Amino acid sequence: MDTPLLFVLMLQLHLFLHLAQLHPASSSSIELPFSIRPHPITLSVSDFGATGDGLHYDTTAIQSAIDNCTCAPCRVSFPPGNYLTATIFLRSGVVLDIQEGATLLGGTNMEDYPRESRRWYVVVAENATEVGITGGGVVDGQGSGFVERFDKRKNVMVSWNQTGACTGDECRPRLVGFIGCNNIRVWNITLREPAYWCLHIVRCESTSIHDVSIYGNFTTPNNDGIDIEDSNNTVITRCHIDTGDDAICPKTYTGPLYNLTVKDCWIRTKSSAIKLGSASWFNFKGLVFDNITIVDSHRGLGFQIRDGGNASDITFSNINISTRYYDPSWWGRAEPVYVTTCPRNSKSMAGSISNLAFINITANSENGVLLSGSKHGLLRNLRLQNVNLTYRRWTNYADGLVDYRPGCKGLVPHTTAGFIMEHIEGLEIENVNMRWSDEHSMRWNNPLDFSPSTVNNISLINFHSGLYTVREVGREGGAFA
Repeated sequence: MDTPLLFVLMLQLHLFLHLAQLHPASSSSIELPFSIRPHPITLSVSDFGATGDGLHYDTTAIQSAIDNCTCAPCRVSFPPGNYLTATIFLRSGVVLDIQEGATLLGGTNMEDYPRESRRWYVVVAENATEVGITGGGVVDGQGSGFVERFDKRKNVMVSWNQTGACTGDECRPRLVGFIGCNNIRVWNITLREPAYWCLHIVRCESTSIHDVSIYGNFTTPNNDGIDIEDSNNTVITRCHIDTGDDAICPKTYTGPLYNLTVKDCWIRTKSSAIKLGSASWFNFKGLVFDNITIVDSHRGLGFQIRDGGNASDITFSNINISTRYYDPSWWGRAEPVYVTTCPRNSKSMAGSISNLAFINITANSENGVLLSGSKHGLLRNLRLQNVNLTYRRWTNYADGLVDYRPGCKGLVPHTTAGFIMEHIEGLEIENVNMRWSDEHSMRWNNPLDFSPSTVNNISLINFHSGLYTVREVGREGGAFA
């Protein structure tokens, strides 16, 4: 060690000891300030015997490298190669550094995963602090290995429910999970081909997810992109998500979800690009979605409040949306905006949605907007400002249905409308321009569909609705030229 560096370290140590004398604490609570922590220790999985040939399991070598990271911060490095593994468990202070050219492959056998189905992940951290994944490489769940029958409408997937480990038809491992963790960072990584949910954040505090690419099979169900569950203070930025099921999905099972920010993302999905719910036993509050591009999706911005929780103080801004019909086995009817509350079943309570804003939204869609509260779960104080909606059919799937799934009324026949509104108390529509295709004009004859007995206090300021021709869209360089 050279003299200047030694001098700096001695000076920092002296400062730390001086601070400790000024603020006495037990030895277990003294922690170096983050700014003067040492650089991370790096351990390579190759030094612990990992082969990276994609044929032999490297689980033991990978877990040994993680377990030998006893001094935080510590990075576990994966040189280029293919590393086949059963579940690996992260610990506090450890970041997986999966380098460019390296792929971590999840096993496809049930014995590759723990006995408890709640721990079925390729990579999981439980009750850990300052953990993460980065490096420019790939985590691959080998989702095609879980397809029982390939179907161009929707794949039929393997379910391990016959073993008794879990119930239902979604008994497959997730890809990456953080459960009960603090200070999580996932960045500069590709997550690919999950068999079930891809990135799962559960009961966590202070999570940063940025510059992450997620690719799921477009015909595989339940391969959600990012599921944020009962977690607070989460930031998602600059992510690219292309998957079959819901792309970004906040949920509440055991506690509330506060302070979620999603910005600068690109999304394509056969389900909802953004969906709150349908698990909604507790409240959602303080969510911001900004500068997002949604393309060729079955549904754009969605709320499925079904279990008694309430959603409030949520803003969507600067969002471009393109929605279209897919096979009706997928939830969704090409709605650019879909806001619903209703009890899941006869034992469920109705939740409410309030203080919801859509600002600077542009949508090209095959169907209109659905704003549907329920008798005991009203939509309150909704605002749409600077919204441009263009409606035109271009697929051959049947229309004329409203999709309330899951639960509620199911699929209900209904004429197509620009806005379908039910059980609302307070709606402001300002600077909204709605354009309709001149083709099949009988489909597009109802800009606003509502009953005054259930919808009250509507304000319309500078609202326009009219026909356009396909040639007009072509001259403007629109999506349907």
